[in-house]
Amino acid sequence: QVQLVESGGGSVQAGGSLRLSCAASRYTYGSNCMGWFRQTPAKEREGVAAIASGGEITSYGDSVKGRFTISQDNAKLTTYLQMNSLKPEDTAIYYCAAGPRDSCYSLRRGDFDYWGQGTQVAVSS
Repeated sequence: QVQLVESGGGSVQAGGSLRLSCAASRYTYGSNCMGWFRQTPAKEREGVAAIASGGEITSYGDSVKGRFTISQDNAKLTTYLQMNSLKPEDTAIYYCAAGPRDSCYSLRRGDFDYWGQGTQVAVSS
C-alpha cells in the first residue's frame, strides 16, 4: 500500500521553528528519494528539499537554503524537515513526496510519483 502521512504543521511567529515529519509505507520509502514541497493558492507547488534514501544526496530550494534541513530515520521510515528562522512567506501547505533517485537532483514536482495529503504551516509576522 502506498502511503505518505505528514505531521508537525502548525502556527508559529516569524523567527520560530517547526519540524515536519513524513511517515512512509515501506513501498514508498524504497522509492529512493523523499522530498518536501509546498504550495499556496497564489503559487504553484515548489520544491523545498529532498534527500536520497542513503542520505548521500540532499537538495534545497533557493528560498530555504541555510534555514531548512532535511533528514531521515530509515528505521522508522520517516523523513523530517527542520524549519528554522521561519518567515511569513514560508506559510503554505507542505507536502511529502516520494520518487526515483534522480528526483533528488531535479526537485521538480513532475518527477515525484507519490504524495501525502499535506500539512498546513502558518507563520505570522
